[in-house]
Amino acid sequence: MFNLMFEPASIPMASLLGGFIESSLVGKSIVFIQLGSSIVAAAVIIGKTKELSSLARNSRKFMREFLAGQDVLDYYLRRQKAARSSLGLIYQSTCERMVKLLDPESRRSVIGRQASSESAALSSREIELVRGTCEHNLHEQEIRIEYGMGLLATIVTASPMLGLLGTVWGVMDAFSTMGDKGTVLLSEIAPAISSALITTVVGLMVAIPCAIFYNNLAGKVRQLSNDMEGFADELMGRIACEFQGRDI
Repeated sequence: MFNLMFEPASIPMASLLGGFIESSLVGKSIVFIQLGSSIVAAAVIIGKTKELSSLARNSRKFMREFLAGQDVLDYYLRRQKAARSSLGLIYQSTCERMVKLLDPESRRSVIGRQASSESAALSSREIELVRGTCEHNLHEQEIRIEYGMGLLATIVTASPMLGLLGTVWGVMDAFSTMGDKGTVLLSEIAPAISSALITTVVGLMVAIPCAIFYNNLAGKVRQLSNDMEGFADELMGRIACEFQGRDI
C-alpha cells in the first residue's frame, strides 16, 4: 500500500526521461532546441525585469526633481545631465534642441539665468521643431523598452509548435514502422507514440511559464509607454506656455 501511494509521483519524470531516451534523433533535437530556448527566455525575463524596474524607479525620481523646478529648463540648467531614465533622456534631448534654436544672445542669457522665458521666446515653427525632436526621442525610448519582448513572444509561440511538429513526426515514424512490421499490437506501437508526445509536453512546459512572464512584462512596458507619452505632452505644453511668444 505504501509503495502504491508514492509510485505514481515518480511516473511522470520517469516517463519523460524514458520517452526522451526512446525518441528519434529528430525528437531529441527538438527537445534540445526547446530547452535552449527556455534558457534564452529565462535570461530575457530576468534582464527585462531588472531593466524595467530600474527605469520605473529612475523615472519616478526624475519626475520628482523635474516638477520641483521653477521652470521647464530649471532641471536641465542645474544638472546638465538628466537621470538615466527614459523620461530623463527625452527631456535632455528636447531641452538641447530647444536651447540650440535660441539666438546666441538669448541662449547666453537663458543659460546664465539672466533672462526670463518671455525675452527668449521661440516662434511657432521652432516650437514644432522642438516637438518633432521630443516625439522622435519618445519613439526611440519606446523601442528601447520593448527590446527583447519580441524574442520572448517568439519563444512562447514557437515552443509548442515545435513540440507539435516533433509529435507528428514521431507518430508518422511509428505508423511507418507498424506498416513495415505488419502488426497492430498496442504493446509495440504505444512506446513509439509515447516518445513522440515528449516534444509537445516539453514545449508546453516551456511556453506556459514564459507566457505568464511575458504578459506581466508587457503590462509594465505599456505602463512605462503611457508615462513617457504623458510626460512628452506635459513637457511640450510647458515649453509652449513658457517660450512661444513670437511668429515669423
